[in-house]
Amino acid sequence: MRCPYCGSMDNKVLDSRYRRDGNVVRRRRECDKCLRRFTTYERVEEVLPLVIKKDGTRQAFDRKKLLSGVRRACEKRPVSIEEMEGLADRVEQHFQDLGEREIDSQAIGELVMQRLAELDKVAYVRFASVYRDFQDVNEFMEEIRGLLGEGGRGSDKAGS
Repeated sequence: MRCPYCGSMDNKVLDSRYRRDGNVVRRRRECDKCLRRFTTYERVEEVLPLVIKKDGTRQAFDRKKLLSGVRRACEKRPVSIEEMEGLADRVEQHFQDLGEREIDSQAIGELVMQRLAELDKVAYVRFASVYRDFQDVNEFMEEIRGLLGEGGRGSDKAGS
């Protein structure tokens, strides 16, 4: 494993821990050259469905892209990295378990919003505002009313 600080390939593993589900190994490493520590994650590479984008193009499922969107939504919120990664793991596992060869990007977005609504309401609204591309404040307010159970778009989406 290459050191992210100095680029050296010489390092040692200080600690290895399995995540609860046993599908990921977290390794704490120390570079032999610069002596800085860094963390790596090992996971089994599994075949995921292709994602059908809104414009009809297809691309490989990208966990990093999913996690990036979740992180942006959770920025400055009391949501740990472990919770965000757990959410991404559950979304990824859900679509793997379906066994489909292709999945619509809308289905991914809706599932992420559902999971975010359970995790942090503010993060949910942030994600929804980007995902649903609100054009004005009224659409934003409608989503919040739905989240609060007062009707609107979010009421049928967040709870499903």
